[in-house]
Amino acid sequence: MRIVHDYQYTRPEDQGASVAIGNFDGVHLGHQAVIDLARRSAPGAPLGVMTFEPHPREYFAPDSAPFRLMSAETRAARLEKLGVERLYQLNFNTVLASLTPRDFADRVIRKGFGLVNVVVGADFCFGKGRAGNVESLQAFGEEMGFGVTVADLLETGGVQVSSTAIRDALSDGRPRDAAALLGHWHRIEGKVVGGEQRGRELGYPTANMSIDGLHPPRFGVYAVLVDVRDGPHKGSYRGAASIGVRPMFNGEVPNIETYLFDFTGDLYGATLSVGLVEYLRPELKFDGLEALITQMDADCLKAREILAAE
Repeated sequence: MRIVHDYQYTRPEDQGASVAIGNFDGVHLGHQAVIDLARRSAPGAPLGVMTFEPHPREYFAPDSAPFRLMSAETRAARLEKLGVERLYQLNFNTVLASLTPRDFADRVIRKGFGLVNVVVGADFCFGKGRAGNVESLQAFGEEMGFGVTVADLLETGGVQVSSTAIRDALSDGRPRDAAALLGHWHRIEGKVVGGEQRGRELGYPTANMSIDGLHPPRFGVYAVLVDVRDGPHKGSYRGAASIGVRPMFNGEVPNIETYLFDFTGDLYGATLSVGLVEYLRPELKFDGLEALITQMDADCLKAREILAAE
């Protein structure tokens, strides 16, 4: 998959794709349907996705609470798995934000990338002030020579598939509901960083990862499926993870600490992908370490039972 960041400097091989346009945060079932429609709408054309980095919401409201379901790197990896050949990950800056809908269609879609077809959701808006919509994009396509395909909004189980609905499910501690909308477990990915090694002292050594910049799921303990992406321990594991601020130890910065069942080894610096399967309990503050260890024993036993059925 080739990643392109600037519509003003392109190569011949960047031209002529059929492209799904959107933010694709989470790459959920609705996003997957739009991408599949882009594949089917122009057989023979390279399959592409156009998205923006930073997310426009981050650009216009930089002090807002973290809301992203995945990092740009994780999104790119998942899009590649779906067969996307061209990722037009445009730098969202003052110049791009100031383009009128017509300028966006002309400078980016027509001249910049020479796209043969674009696919958007029925609620798609674009251009300065979000002034452009599906109808105006279709008009520009007829005028400028590119096809426009509109994807219907997707529902499953009576719920509209959206990044907002997924965030709500995660905030409520409902990872299975989030997975039903995503089409996969919600995963937190990143490098293992050094911690204070309290878990090791308690008999539960954990791999610690930052969740900075990501939408925080409900704080508490989860049954998890873990993929170690690289290093000597590369592989798939089961485990239990705690997300939160560690109230037992007066923590302040949220993170995720994952204990891998039946594992021995050093994971510092390795990249982990932690899939949230089931919420077990909220964060608690215990009377002492003995009570904490007893609860951790119970958490891991319950997580093993849950994951045995997966």
